[in-house]
Amino acid sequence: MANKKIQTDLAPKAIGPYSQAIDLGDLVFVSGQIPLDPKTMEVVGDSIEDQTIQVMKNLEAILTEANLTFTNVVKFTIYLTDLTDFDRLNKTYAQFLTEPYPARATIEVSKLPKNVKVEIDLIAKR
Repeated sequence: MANKKIQTDLAPKAIGPYSQAIDLGDLVFVSGQIPLDPKTMEVVGDSIEDQTIQVMKNLEAILTEANLTFTNVVKFTIYLTDLTDFDRLNKTYAQFLTEPYPARATIEVSKLPKNVKVEIDLIAKR
């Protein structure tokens, strides 16, 4: 199967030369999402909780467009600008998921686009 682009207006437009997601048939790779409002393309929230909620909503919108849910996710990668936000991120992120939880990596980075606190990408399986 050829790479199929996944695109929805319910998630932020790509701010660079990439797709919101690529569907390979059995696997869907969703590009990193930051806490942008898809309508205004402005950063949502100042707290890690508010930003995480918006990121998860953006990811969920892309998964929905691919006819998937968070239960299809097999791997998340989370990028934080401050690992002291780790516990608060976990509590917020967990509200969107059920067991068995996907595999995950969390990485502290020096900076993210638009100076946000969090970016998350994922891989989902059909």
